[in-house]
Amino acid sequence: MGAIGRAGPDEANRLAWVDVAKGLCIVLVVIMHSTLSTGVTLGGEGFLHTVVAFAKPFRMPDFFLLSGLFLGRVIDRDWRLFLDRRLVHFAYFYVLWVLIQSVAKYGQIVDGAGPTAFLSHLAMAVVEPYSTLWFIYVLAVFSVCTKLLRRVPAPLLLGFAILLESVPVSSGSNLVDEFCARYVWFLLGYLFAERIFTFADWVRRNASAALTGLALWAVVNAVMAFTQTHLSFAPTLAQLPGLSLLLGGAGALAIITVGTLLTRAGGPVTAFLRTCGQRSIVIYLAFFLPMAFTRTFIAKTGAITDIGVASLAVTAAAVLVPLALERMVRNTRLAFLFERPRAFHIVSTRPRPATGALRTA
Repeated sequence: MGAIGRAGPDEANRLAWVDVAKGLCIVLVVIMHSTLSTGVTLGGEGFLHTVVAFAKPFRMPDFFLLSGLFLGRVIDRDWRLFLDRRLVHFAYFYVLWVLIQSVAKYGQIVDGAGPTAFLSHLAMAVVEPYSTLWFIYVLAVFSVCTKLLRRVPAPLLLGFAILLESVPVSSGSNLVDEFCARYVWFLLGYLFAERIFTFADWVRRNASAALTGLALWAVVNAVMAFTQTHLSFAPTLAQLPGLSLLLGGAGALAIITVGTLLTRAGGPVTAFLRTCGQRSIVIYLAFFLPMAFTRTFIAKTGAITDIGVASLAVTAAAVLVPLALERMVRNTRLAFLFERPRAFHIVSTRPRPATGALRTA
């Protein structure tokens, strides 16, 4: 991590792929939520369901791996600064958007039981990650746990994380289950950060070889993701213990490869994905509301009958509306929706642009 911290003037270009890869990840997450919920609402499946199934082995592993890349920059700092950046930061947005989402779904949550049921729901959200916001909750937990365990020998810690991922855990607690299934990817991003950046540098210099590897990976990933096993704990080959770890790692490297190659090529698609990556937390926090509204509108009006096209429209709204909303509220009194106010810092900081506050995730 020291090499990253000492990077020179070309660092911005070297790190651009991180934003592009993160943009790919958040778009894939939104596609998954939009497609599956639209399919349930309209009673069927469309072409985007195939994309969702293909991406399942690597979608969240890569997101967590990328989130762990820069932990080394702050992990050895004093606890107050660390908690401000890695716990309070995420806790602020989690609590705020739990309130926003819960108010929007008030009737569904209380189901006639009144304010007491609503307060009980909010209390439960403190101890169990709520709905689509579980990612930032778990991310804060991962950060704190890794700092607490940083003196543990890396091979021992990594071996334990691999064991947790390999053993199917169904505890009844989303926090426990997601911790066991995902922690290894965050830890790999932290422990192997410099090697990951070295791999991206190699991809940039060897585009032809990287494309060949990417094609081979796509074939193997598709076979594993679409081959059924009829096992309750692993419906596809990609979910079998051991294979899930290998495919998650291979898929993470594939997304890094795609991000690096797109950055090398440039163009409007790359620019859009980089914007999504820089504001990934904006999309993650706010995609739920436009997704639900667009899906309901399509279902009630019958404006789009093809489930694949409907899923695509819902996805587009779920990605673009949060970006537009963040741009509208920037530097206004509503900026607190996406930028943590100074009052919610435990360490004083100099004013910084909204985008800087959003890139931590």
